[in-house]
Amino acid sequence: MAQQSTETDWVSRFADEVIAEAERRAPGTVTSDASAPGIVVASGLSPSGPIHLGNLREVMTPHLVADEIRRRGYACTHILSWDDYDRYRKVPAGIDPSWAEHIGKPLTAVPAPPGSSYGSWAEHFKAAMEESLAELGIEYRGISQTEQYTSGAYREQVLHAMKHRGDIDAVLDRYRTKDKATGKPKKQQKPVDEAELEAAEGSGAAGEDDGSAGRAGYYPYKPYCTVCNKDLTTVTGYDDETTDLSYECTACGHSETVVLREFDHGKLVWKVDWPMRWAYEGVVFEPSGVDHSSPGSSYVVGGQIVREVFGADQPIGPMYAFVGISGMAKMSSSKGGVPTPGDALKIMEAPLLRWLYARRKPNQSFKIAFDQEIQRLYDEWDKLGAKVADGSAQPADAAAYKRAIGTAAGELPVTPRPLPYRTLASVMDITAGHDEQTLRILSELDPDNPVRSLDEARPRLDKAEYWITTQVPADQRTIVRDEPDKELLGSLDEEGRTSLRLLLDGLDEHWSLDGLTTLVYGVPKIQAGLDPDAKPTPELKVAQRTFFALLYNLLVGRDTGPRLPTLLLAVGADRVRRLLGG
Repeated sequence: MAQQSTETDWVSRFADEVIAEAERRAPGTVTSDASAPGIVVASGLSPSGPIHLGNLREVMTPHLVADEIRRRGYACTHILSWDDYDRYRKVPAGIDPSWAEHIGKPLTAVPAPPGSSYGSWAEHFKAAMEESLAELGIEYRGISQTEQYTSGAYREQVLHAMKHRGDIDAVLDRYRTKDKATGKPKKQQKPVDEAELEAAEGSGAAGEDDGSAGRAGYYPYKPYCTVCNKDLTTVTGYDDETTDLSYECTACGHSETVVLREFDHGKLVWKVDWPMRWAYEGVVFEPSGVDHSSPGSSYVVGGQIVREVFGADQPIGPMYAFVGISGMAKMSSSKGGVPTPGDALKIMEAPLLRWLYARRKPNQSFKIAFDQEIQRLYDEWDKLGAKVADGSAQPADAAAYKRAIGTAAGELPVTPRPLPYRTLASVMDITAGHDEQTLRILSELDPDNPVRSLDEARPRLDKAEYWITTQVPADQRTIVRDEPDKELLGSLDEEGRTSLRLLLDGLDEHWSLDGLTTLVYGVPKIQAGLDPDAKPTPELKVAQRTFFALLYNLLVGRDTGPRLPTLLLAVGADRVRRLLGG
C-alpha cells in the first residue's frame, strides 16, 4: 500500500500536487504497479555545449519530485529529452572556426570537438552529463529527439500540426511584436534582460523563430535539407490531402517536393515541438527556466497550443531561478569555461551537490562554491548531518538531508570517515598529495581513534585534493619553510619568546587535533594570567591574532594559512621545534 509522506518541504508539496493532478487527468494513472509508466515528469536538455550547473536544476527539480512519488510507493517515470535534433547554432570559443561549416545541421550530425572519442557533437556533451547524473543517483528514461523524429515516431503529430497550422499561427499571432501584413509594431512583449537571454542559450528556446511565415503562408515544420543537411530552408507549399511539401534551401540552393507522411528529415519549430511532446508523453510535471516566463515565450505559448491544437493539458511546474557560482557571473552554456556538474563533482561529494538543490525552493536562486566558501559549506553540511543523527534538525532541513543522501532506490555511496573538508584540504595542501605523509597526519588527528587507511577518508579526501590543486591560486598555497627564520626569531621580545616556549613545552601532551586547538588558543590566555578555559575578551582576541601571525610567519612565511592545529600536525613535531627555535 502506498504511503503518504510526512515531510513538509517543497518537494513533498509538489508531489502532493502532481499526484492529485495525475489522478484528475487520468484516473488510474496513480498506481503502485512498478511495470506501469505511472505518473510522467519531464526534463529537457540540449547538448549544444557543456551542460552547466544551471541546467542541472532542469533535471534535479523533477528528479526530487519523482523520487518522492516513488518513496510513497507509486510508479513514476522521469523522462529526459535530449534535444539533440536542435540545430547547431554557433561555434563556441576555443573550437576550430572551421566548425562554422556545420551551422544549421542537427547536433547529432556535427562532428565532436577535436580530440573527442564520440561520434558527434551531441554525443560528446551528452556523455559527460550522463556520467554526472549516474553519480548523482538520478534515475530517468533518456529520449533522443533525433531518434524520435527520424524514426517517424512523431509523424502523426507533425501531420496534425501542419493540418492545424492556421490555429497555431493564430495563437502565435497574439504575441508577435509586428503585424505580419504591415511590419509595424503590434504589441510589446515584456523586456527580456541579459540574464534571461543567457539562460536561453543552448536551449530550444534560443533564437527560435515561430516557423515559416511568408507569402506561401505559415508552416510550423522545418525540414533539414536532404543535400546539405541544414535547416536554412523555407517551406514554399503544402498540400493537406497528399501531404506534398515543397521547400527551398538557401544554404545550397536545393529545392524539392517530398511526401511529408513518409519524410522524417525535419522537425517542428520549438514553440510547437515542446507542447506536442507534452501531449505525446502525457507529461504532468515539468519545471522551466525564468527565460520562459515572459509573454510570448515558449512555455506561455505552448500552454495554449497544447490545449487548442493537441487537446491535452500543460504540465504543472515551477519556474526555477538561476544557479550561480561563487565569484562568477550568471552562467551561460554558450560561453567557454562555465562549470558543469562534472566539474562540481570533482570537488564535492554527490550528496552535498544534491543537497544544494534540495534545500532551496526552485524559485530561489543560490550559488555553488568553487572558492574558499566550499569549506564553510562542508562544515554546514556536516553539522546538519549531526543534527539529523541526534534528532535536533528542523523538519524541512532533515527532509532535504534525506533527499540528498539517497533516493527511493537506496543511499548513495559515502565517505566512511568524513573528516572535516577544510582539514583534508589543508593536509593535501601541505603534503602535496604524498600518501605516506597524509596518512601519518590523518592518523594523528585523533590518536584514540586513528585513521588506519586513506580509503576511510575517500572520496572526500580526493575531492579536497582536487580542490586545493585546481581551485586555489598558487600564491595562496602553503609552502612550509625549509629553514628557521633566524632574523625573525632574533627580533622577538620576551613576550614573543615566552609564547613560543609555552607552545613547544605543550606539544607532546597536546599532539592531536583537539589538543593542539586547546594549546594554540590557550597560550595567550596563560600569558594573560587567565585560565585556559577562559572565554575570550576583545583584548585576548587581539593577543591570539598576534600569536597566530607569529606562528604562521615562522612556519610558512606569511601572516595567514591553514588552521594552525592542522598545520602543526602536518609539519610534524620535530620540524615544528626546529622552525620555532626550540
